[in-house]
Amino acid sequence: MPYDLKKELKELYAPKNRDWALLDVPEQRFLAIDGRGNPNTAESHRKAVEALYAFAYTIKFSAKQRGEDFVVGPLEGLWWADDYTAFTVRAKDSWQWTMLIAQPPWIGEDAVEEARETVWRKKKIDAPVRFEKLHEGRCAQVLHVGSYDDEGPLLARLHDEYVVEHGLKLTGLHHEVYLGDPRRVAPAKLKTVLRQPVG
Repeated sequence: MPYDLKKELKELYAPKNRDWALLDVPEQRFLAIDGRGNPNTAESHRKAVEALYAFAYTIKFSAKQRGEDFVVGPLEGLWWADDYTAFTVRAKDSWQWTMLIAQPPWIGEDAVEEARETVWRKKKIDAPVRFEKLHEGRCAQVLHVGSYDDEGPLLARLHDEYVVEHGLKLTGLHHEVYLGDPRRVAPAKLKTVLRQPVG
């Protein structure tokens, strides 16, 4: 059976809790690309996501030929802004982001560099996709069901109540895992994992 991230790391990719809860996130490997601006309207965001998937499937097909098949993981994103309220008031033009697709433990930087040539040759995509390890450690995490624009109250609860009640502080970037395709799933049924490293 192909390696499936959502089955191997269920606590990260199939959580059930609808309120914030703590967990420990192990080190993971990702394809990553950076940008800024409104993810709904910025051409740079659309191109970044297109490039990530081109690399992800190129790496998958190469691994499959070696007998190391895996399921391409969901799109993920790290998000930040100079002012945190940009997220609660949804001021998307000021958002900065790193879009991600997780890789199996045996995929390394060499696979990304091998894919770069193929992606350019076959799709004429020349994008600064890179290999990145991320170890978030202790995190608060919740499953959000609904439109991305309805995340505000959950994020406000994290910042204004949860971290205070548990004596925590934020130690890393806001992380989202997109479990549904907004092109095929109604906004009210979208599932998004919201994650925040804490200490």
